[in-house]
Amino acid sequence: MAISLPDARQLSDEVLEALRLRALRGCELGFTEADVAAMLGVSQETVSHWWTAYATGGLDAIPSARTGRPVGTGRTLSDEQARHIQNQIDHQSPEELGIPSPLWSRRAVRDLIRQEFSIAMPVRTVGEYLRRWGYTAKRPRRHARQQDPEEVRRWLEETYPAIEKRAAEQGAAIYWCDETGVAADEHPRYGYARKGCPATMEVPDTHIRMNQISAISNAGTVRFMTYKGSMDGALFTVFLGRLLRTVTRKILLIVDRLKAHEKRTVANWVEAHKDRIEVIPMPARTPELNPDEYLNNDLKGNVNEAGLPANKEDLRSRMQRFMRRLFFAPKHVMNYFLHPCVQYAAGT
Repeated sequence: MAISLPDARQLSDEVLEALRLRALRGCELGFTEADVAAMLGVSQETVSHWWTAYATGGLDAIPSARTGRPVGTGRTLSDEQARHIQNQIDHQSPEELGIPSPLWSRRAVRDLIRQEFSIAMPVRTVGEYLRRWGYTAKRPRRHARQQDPEEVRRWLEETYPAIEKRAAEQGAAIYWCDETGVAADEHPRYGYARKGCPATMEVPDTHIRMNQISAISNAGTVRFMTYKGSMDGALFTVFLGRLLRTVTRKILLIVDRLKAHEKRTVANWVEAHKDRIEVIPMPARTPELNPDEYLNNDLKGNVNEAGLPANKEDLRSRMQRFMRRLFFAPKHVMNYFLHPCVQYAAGT
């Protein structure tokens, strides 16, 4: 159960003074302003203000007087205004509304409220509204600015449903294909260290890298091939040939717009094997719509968990061990299709 801290504005002057000193001590020990603010129950802006004043003029420069409106005063949003703001957040980006922010942060919502209703609201109050409305901070999904929204819409609503229908009629299997490069200094996503000290690791002196192409289905099957150098048409057809040798059904292979996939040699090879395989391009610049992209992320986050490799062959062996484990973990592979961006490909 999370501990709820009291509103700092309701604390006595003596307690506030103690909070200021603890905030400064935390910053001196290397904690971030955000961490200090979270631990003490004050805003990051307040901690930043205290720390800047202290760094400039010492303890005497820290403001001790209370600032801002008294608790409980000030204009708040009506129910109608609140619904309007939520509708804007749900259906438009900040930039579409003239607010210079790529995401809806507390400051961006504050600016929206000021823009729409001429209400100056503290960032912390904005955060309280967002929590009350059911919004939480999330790591953003990325997509390229150059995406064609209409092409993406057609893919999701027309093209892919037609592919599924054709696969069912032909008894074919749909596979998703992607390439990735793994470096020797790929590391686990998190590492523990003492508070105030960063988690560190030693990395190889030379740049060690290995590449991989893989294909997965929503039934949990996976096929892969590691390789050195760049992917080209000849190498891609080698992978296609291996894929046909291990999958008995006809394959509808969905790929991105990598130039190697569009080479004339590839088109000729696919034409010669059209009774066994079709290669279908996705919309341009849409990696988030490819389930195999999430396998790549999983690989990079775990391949060096036991320590960094000494050379390319060591790295290749680690990649192969990770991928071979997936052969016996179909449910793990199927979980890649549970990401919100690719649930459309999860099947029924």
